[in-house]
Amino acid sequence: MNQMKIAVAGASGRMGHMLIEAIQNAEDATLTGALDVPTAPGLGSDAAAFLGKPAGVLIESDLDKGLHNAAFLIDFTRPEGTLTHLAYCAEHGIKMIIGTTGFDEAGKAAIAEAAKKTAILFAPNMSVGVNVTMKLLEMAAKSFSHGYDIEIIEAHHRHKVDAPSGTALKMGEVIADALGRKLDEVAVYSREGVTGARDPSTIGFASIRGGDIVGDHTVLFASDGERVEITHKSSSRVTYAHGSLRAARFLNDKATGLYDMQDVLGLR
Repeated sequence: MNQMKIAVAGASGRMGHMLIEAIQNAEDATLTGALDVPTAPGLGSDAAAFLGKPAGVLIESDLDKGLHNAAFLIDFTRPEGTLTHLAYCAEHGIKMIIGTTGFDEAGKAAIAEAAKKTAILFAPNMSVGVNVTMKLLEMAAKSFSHGYDIEIIEAHHRHKVDAPSGTALKMGEVIADALGRKLDEVAVYSREGVTGARDPSTIGFASIRGGDIVGDHTVLFASDGERVEITHKSSSRVTYAHGSLRAARFLNDKATGLYDMQDVLGLR
């Protein structure tokens, strides 16, 4: 069986551990590299030591050392780190699966440009369930295009640094596109004081941060006399890890191009 040679960024973190464990348990994947920042506590140690089964791969901060034998890099870190990895991967033809959120427009443009040199799958959420939910939201939005107010509520753990979540924003984009609107023109991210009556064309967002919530997302379509709620809840990051491996398998025969999980799942 042809083994996918995969490196993991943020290898010392919670998501990094989930990814490493998933790779170690996959029959068609091999962990060949691990990256983290110079101050990471695990730097220089075996990337799979936490599993009690060393992989023979050390966590490195140097990209040449961490990626010298990798065909793929899975990256769920921070925008600034991902963009540094992106430039290296584009130059060396390493395919990327990017689950990092919080990119500005310049960052997104850099990803699109790098996809001309290597294959990239970029998605704010790698969960199969979340991406099927996106398709359901597209269908619902078309049916609830008149007379329904739309609100997106998301909840995550206390350590998440961006809000709204990348998944919530993607849900908003999917809904806005289905309605023929532009999200940046209709999104409402905060309400305080006397705000006046709700503009029916807007899409509202609310963010909750606390505890160890992995990720909950609810889209509310509310009308006079009824409301419809479409909800996805993650109880473990393992779904993101499994989705990332599914994304790598999708990219395996791609040389260049920018894709997302809708492509992987055939939901276009």
